[in-house]
Amino acid sequence: MDVVELEIGLHRREAGIYTVELRVTLPGSEAETRVTARFAAAKIDFDGLRREKFDAEAHARLLTDCLFSGKELRNAFDQARAVAEAKDMALRLRLFVGPSAPELHGLFWESLRDPADGITPLFTGERILFSRYLTSADWRPVRRRARSDLRALLAVANPSDLATWQPGGRKLTPIDVQAELARARAGLQGIRCEELNAGGRATLDRLVLKLREGCDVLYLVCHGAVIDGEPWLWLEDATGESHRVCGTELVQRIRGLHNLPALVILASCESAVVDGEACSTEGGVLAALGPGLAEAGVPAVLAMQADVAMATMAGFMPVFFTELKRDGQIDRAVAAARGAVGKRLDWYVPVLYMRLRGGALWYNPGFEEKFEKWPSVVGQAEGGEWTPILGPGLTDSLLGSRREVAQRWADTFRFPMAPHDREDLPQVAQYLSIQQDAVFPQKQLIDYLRSELLVRYRDDLPADVRNSPAGEVPAAHLSRLISSIGAQRRQRDPTDSFKVLADLPLPIYITASQSDLITDALREAGKEPHIDFCRWNDATLDVPRLDPVYRPDSQHPLVYHLFGRLDHPQSLVITEDDYFDFLIGMKKNKELIPLVVKAALAAKGLLFLGFHLNDLNFRIMCRAIMDQEGSQLRRRRTNVAAQIDLEEGRILEPRGARAYLERYFDLGSNISIYWGSPDDFVAELNTRLKLKAAAA
Repeated sequence: MDVVELEIGLHRREAGIYTVELRVTLPGSEAETRVTARFAAAKIDFDGLRREKFDAEAHARLLTDCLFSGKELRNAFDQARAVAEAKDMALRLRLFVGPSAPELHGLFWESLRDPADGITPLFTGERILFSRYLTSADWRPVRRRARSDLRALLAVANPSDLATWQPGGRKLTPIDVQAELARARAGLQGIRCEELNAGGRATLDRLVLKLREGCDVLYLVCHGAVIDGEPWLWLEDATGESHRVCGTELVQRIRGLHNLPALVILASCESAVVDGEACSTEGGVLAALGPGLAEAGVPAVLAMQADVAMATMAGFMPVFFTELKRDGQIDRAVAAARGAVGKRLDWYVPVLYMRLRGGALWYNPGFEEKFEKWPSVVGQAEGGEWTPILGPGLTDSLLGSRREVAQRWADTFRFPMAPHDREDLPQVAQYLSIQQDAVFPQKQLIDYLRSELLVRYRDDLPADVRNSPAGEVPAAHLSRLISSIGAQRRQRDPTDSFKVLADLPLPIYITASQSDLITDALREAGKEPHIDFCRWNDATLDVPRLDPVYRPDSQHPLVYHLFGRLDHPQSLVITEDDYFDFLIGMKKNKELIPLVVKAALAAKGLLFLGFHLNDLNFRIMCRAIMDQEGSQLRRRRTNVAAQIDLEEGRILEPRGARAYLERYFDLGSNISIYWGSPDDFVAELNTRLKLKAAAA
């Protein structure tokens, strides 16, 4: 989605005075065009805005005057809008409220008027997309989901003793759980929903447990109140009575989850009838959780910042989700939904907190342009004419990503280099090898993964796997842990990528992972895989090699570990020096790679699954493959890379990234990039194989 971007940052300078930072980004060139300015804004009249809190029109006009009183900001806005109109694009306006100015979240920014006339609402159409943009100290990447399989968790808390509570003198009224669930289901039509209330209470522990199992959307309805400046929620305990939960506690529990929901909706409940119309009377209390949830790592939070009529919610939510399912652009969906309720007095109440620069929550997986080579892809899979090259991204959902490991190590060991290097595992590992000793990163990686998996999967692991017997080396225990977890996932999911790949009639699998997940899957498929790894350093030269008479086939495939195996820690390629030594070793000794592997790399189609374009392991591996003899034969095959770099802000120009990859491999147009996760690609390949088999 091409847009002109205008980010307005507000930072507290002194009481009522805020420094404004502007960033304008124009599309249309491979290099980002960004203009940055910084200046002092006019004083924001908090006293006046508080007086007009219950007069939305007056509040909006005064807030508009406060924000656009400075000519620099007014001129920047006018110019950005003019460029967007000239290019027939939308203007994406992000309001960045700095950590120094949390009081600004209490203002109704969504109600801003057009500074040109002071009357027309700015954000009731799709020409200007507005959100409150928040940064987060959470280092986990924001990964977009595939649109094809979205799941929502609906939670409505209605404690039996609500009538006994009167926070701030306001009596809490019972919530019609079924009516609220029906309202949520109507809004979420087309998305698979699970109800927390089905067969149990809406307790904090059950909520966190269900979130831990994974969902894309959390839709939460409950009473709330602000006490001593802190939002509190009325959830349920095990008996159905009230369990008051501090907003900070909820945020901390969600922060601790490994997989965060992509979107949290804090919905108001029907609690009164005003002028004959059902509405809420919470005063926007739950919206106070929005900044905390975003800071905890939730990509997007939608909340109601004031009392809202149920009729407004009924008009807003279905349009919002219908539009969101179109392209995953959440700020555009909110703009369209605001437009649908623009004639209602409370149209401005829905507020979007976001830590997504691009505004996209999910995506449609597939090839960038019309792809006509699926018959070739399917035919090569059926005929065993693929050489899959499996990257660490295939195990991210099980083991966590390399970037997460790097960030944890950088925090633990006080990595002193640039912030953007803190997620680069080879760089952080290189630092540890110098700060500690040369073998420390290998030991640390094994210990880290063991402890992480034991915490994450403890309740699912058999006792004999969970516990390490006396004398078992840590690497062997880690290998058993990974194999047990992988087996459980393959048993639950018949479309597991390793399972699907193992069922293909392929003679050779090359992996950049140190685990045995593909080997385990091959054995489950009734095959007898052989295992080998690259002996890139002197410490691995004495390990016995493959039987020279062995020739891999589909029933006796070879699994070749390019960057080492856990059962030979000295073979692991982790630090920057390791990668460079690996490449130097490949250059010096052309016999490092077995002939059968060289032949598979040269003569068969290459299928790259689970790599990031900019990661060092990917670049080194590519260099090693390109240096092999016979690479020109690959031009005759269809080659595919399933690109997993769908994290927010990482891929700016998909077309440019595709061209870069094609040039990198020097394969002309013979490499096709599948924009989606490796699991997306494998699932689609599996579906097409089944359809062809059924039609035969």
